[in-house]
Amino acid sequence: MSIEPEQLSSLVARYAGPLTLYARQWCDGAAGHSPDDVVQEAFMQLARQSTVPNDPPAWLYRTVRNGALSARRSWWRRRKREHFTAAARPDWFQPTDDARLDAVTAVEALKSIGAECREVVTAHLWGELTFQQIAELTGLTVSTAHRRYREGLEQLRTRLEHPCTNKN
Repeated sequence: MSIEPEQLSSLVARYAGPLTLYARQWCDGAAGHSPDDVVQEAFMQLARQSTVPNDPPAWLYRTVRNGALSARRSWWRRRKREHFTAAARPDWFQPTDDARLDAVTAVEALKSIGAECREVVTAHLWGELTFQQIAELTGLTVSTAHRRYREGLEQLRTRLEHPCTNKN
């Protein structure tokens, strides 16, 4: 027999706070998961049980602990994977002997322009997409994609001509 709404409500009222405090030892905002989310998921799992556990508070604590540890492991695995992926990516610009602009300066200038313009500039220059393709990709009109491209180039030109005076 599944848990009755009144019993679930009583358990939430009595144990939500202590369970959240308990979950905090494994969860923190910096790790990308909150103790409140873990506790809420534990109560949701309890509500989905076809039979009520023999000792619901103990069951909730075990479920919160397992959920918090699982969320923490997942976050660390994702962080590690993202770190290795970022480290393995090729540089945006390949330096050449005759380059008048070093790659670091170019990357910093590109990072400094607005994200909307940067997306269009990158897609057009390096992705070789047409403005029609960019419009379809981003949900913009062709004229807006072209305007953002021109604005992005102007921002890049300004930053590259005067790199010390145009930092954000």
